[in-house]
Amino acid sequence: MASPWRRRRVCQLVVCEVSESVALRQIDARGARLDTLSPPALGSTVVLLHPDAGSIQARVAEISDNGIRVAFDRNEASVAFALAAITADMTRGN
Repeated sequence: MASPWRRRRVCQLVVCEVSESVALRQIDARGARLDTLSPPALGSTVVLLHPDAGSIQARVAEISDNGIRVAFDRNEASVAFALAAITADMTRGN
């Protein structure tokens, strides 16, 4: 269940050097759910750019009707990225 502070932050998803705006629906150290109208192929390597948390490489792990789930390598970098994204949303004014 999403927390009340969770907004769908606009991020960029880079696939083969092409950038697309996506909405970040959920994030944790394992990966993220993104709303997108043009999902990359399952298994594609992508880069997720968050305006406050920076960037992280990921793999498209699931495709649904309204978006995708990307998986991060589970390491310190993915934990730091997720925490930075969550913290940015919690501290950013409306």
